[in-house]
Amino acid sequence: MKVVIQRVSKANVTIDGKQVASIANGILVLLGIVDEDTKEDIKWLSNKITNLRVFNDENNVMNQSLKDIHGDAIVVSQFTLHANTKKGNRPSYIKAAKPDIAIPLYDSFVRQLESDLGKPVQTGEFGADMKVGLVNDGPVTIIIDTKNKE
Repeated sequence: MKVVIQRVSKANVTIDGKQVASIANGILVLLGIVDEDTKEDIKWLSNKITNLRVFNDENNVMNQSLKDIHGDAIVVSQFTLHANTKKGNRPSYIKAAKPDIAIPLYDSFVRQLESDLGKPVQTGEFGADMKVGLVNDGPVTIIIDTKNKE
């Protein structure tokens, strides 16, 4: 699994002109899934996101986690994170998992994140043409790949 996480002061997802998710202070998670991803990847990644200290403390130092601040999260499926651009100018998405594999893993990731946070997590809609709006706070943007846990 590969994610781009962004610390946001607000974020939302709109599908066909209808807002389906909206948060204030929290994390926007763009999630890309490949066939090799496992339940262990889900647990590791959810724990990492929940406890990553990217929020400011009382001294304005990034020393608090999403869990510490009781922040919210939106998870959006993002197969394009696995784009291969080495050959030509048209990206290849062959590494991205097909829906029959990706959807159950996506749903499991959302459930694990909800469990780790102790609260509901909002989502986009898998496979939909979504409009994602955000105000990146900081800006803080971090890329995490479960295949590179070093």
